[in-house]
Amino acid sequence: MRTPIGRIGLVATAVVSVCALTACGASEPVLEPSAAEAGEGGTTYPLVIDNCGQQLTVEAPPQRVVSLDQGVTEILLSLDLGDRVVGTASWTDPVLPELADANASVPRLADNAPSYEVVLGADPDLVTASFGRHYLTGGVAERARFAETGIDSYLSPTDCEDGQSINGGGTRTRPLTVDALYQEIRELAAVFDVPARGEALVTRLQERAAAATARIEQSDVSMAFWFADTKSPYVAGGFGSANLLATTVGATNAFADLDEDWPAVGWETVVERDPQVLVLGDLLRDRFPGDRLADKEAFLAADPLTSTLQAVQDERYIALHGAEMNPSIRFVDGLEKIANGLKQLGTTS
Repeated sequence: MRTPIGRIGLVATAVVSVCALTACGASEPVLEPSAAEAGEGGTTYPLVIDNCGQQLTVEAPPQRVVSLDQGVTEILLSLDLGDRVVGTASWTDPVLPELADANASVPRLADNAPSYEVVLGADPDLVTASFGRHYLTGGVAERARFAETGIDSYLSPTDCEDGQSINGGGTRTRPLTVDALYQEIRELAAVFDVPARGEALVTRLQERAAAATARIEQSDVSMAFWFADTKSPYVAGGFGSANLLATTVGATNAFADLDEDWPAVGWETVVERDPQVLVLGDLLRDRFPGDRLADKEAFLAADPLTSTLQAVQDERYIALHGAEMNPSIRFVDGLEKIANGLKQLGTTS
């Protein structure tokens, strides 16, 4: 029988973002952990995390995790935790090439969101998600429902503001920062007792981001990010991860005044705002019309309205994978592609 790793109220202490506790009551004898279970020895358990308004208490490194989104799956794989991942879901793109071998043995529970029963069938002791919609009624399952069966749940800080999930019904009131991504990496590394791996991953991402922006001295162009859907395009609002890409390279998001991460707008509005560059999502899925890059480009050229855009006539496009537009470790890949794309388009100095 699985032993639940999360128990609320066992430790009387104030909860900080990540707090390692050194004392607890008597416990049952346990077997000596294996090297994989023990991790690096840098985390002291119980570990308490204030996770988007909920307290998560971890009493030992999780051994079986189901990851409900590509973003958090790739973090776990980057931390060399593929042997702990017993299921993944909600993929928009192929896995990062350097993670392909680690991902090959991880079961794909669903291309989109799996059912609660499918997740239970993987027998996890922890469920992770990048987006809070999975923890809603009508999603995979509420976090309380997982807790009832002794399964802990974790939500990425990139989807949280003031204790409320953005994709779970909340609205951002301030721009997302890359620090939320680094927080997620560090927290997951602490949960699995691999903090040194977490710091090494953060350092690599920071170095790559600095190198990408160093290639651009100034970029004053306006750009619009089109994620999906030809009927009512989902574009990037002013507080989410895609807007962070724009501001990091000194560009202006044409829809920065909208506070939703991916609001649906009309093509008339896109033409009115007339962005100089279009960043197009290349999603290797078929959930919405125009998910794929070739379909987007064909639509833009053929539609009587969008074909009037100067960016379309000049094919001033930069293509990003969907995962690079979402808050994930692919933020840096997206940043590098935008920096290179703006250079090639001659829009930087």
